[in-house]
Amino acid sequence: MQNNILITGGKGKTGRLISELLTQNGIAHRIGTRTPESGSEIAFDWMRPDLAEAAFSGIRSLYIVAPTNTSDHGSVVPPLLEIALEKGVQRFVLLSASSLASGAPMMGKIHAWLEANTPEWTVLRPTWFMQNFYEQRHLVTINEENAIYSATGDGKVGFIDALDIARAAVSALTSNRTINKDFILTGPETLSYGDIAAALSKALGRKISHRNLTTSELASRLQQNGLDETYSKILSAMDNDIASGTEERITDGVKALTGVNPCSLDIFIQRECHRWKV
Repeated sequence: MQNNILITGGKGKTGRLISELLTQNGIAHRIGTRTPESGSEIAFDWMRPDLAEAAFSGIRSLYIVAPTNTSDHGSVVPPLLEIALEKGVQRFVLLSASSLASGAPMMGKIHAWLEANTPEWTVLRPTWFMQNFYEQRHLVTINEENAIYSATGDGKVGFIDALDIARAAVSALTSNRTINKDFILTGPETLSYGDIAAALSKALGRKISHRNLTTSELASRLQQNGLDETYSKILSAMDNDIASGTEERITDGVKALTGVNPCSLDIFIQRECHRWKV
């Protein structure tokens, strides 16, 4: 099947990898970005409906990464998806989250809208990314304090490699079949933050500790590091959910979409070891 694909969030964590995979397979696509810099990129912003018609022109399959500068996704995103339908987009692939079922806040609202209004849709609901440990706040504390801070206790997560999410997205965008289903995506094993610290210790040759905090302590720490109060509380509450066991599950979602098993943490760390101080 020939595809004309638009990747929103095309320079983000999954979008960049999707673009690389499509390029490797010789599949033409566009990258939607607020700051286009090349011929394969086009101006796109969920907060700028005036850009939508040009961005969606000639597109059949759309990868949706919701905007990060608002949590009101149910109001912001569907009006632009209406424009996409009018311009002939047939297939919609949404990046959501394992914790957000159809109808839930944020991406859950987009999920419900896709189910009700689009001919072909897939919702990818990954759990927490392995990449988080070499990006954002964890990278700093691992390198500078030999520590990972969380409020997850002994709770476990089926951490997933973003590359597996990208492979699942490419499959959904280019498949010859209509999927119309959501997939919870996990890695091959459930791991606590203590397990992550132990794996990093072994690979890096230095002791990395997991320092467990209360949710209020974590929220305060995040605010001290520059996050606003509301977002700090949301992240702390997510850690509390992990502590209570809500993410302790393994699914076959990656294999169902790609035909291959997801990457393990040990393989991921071997591949990305250069990201941390050794």
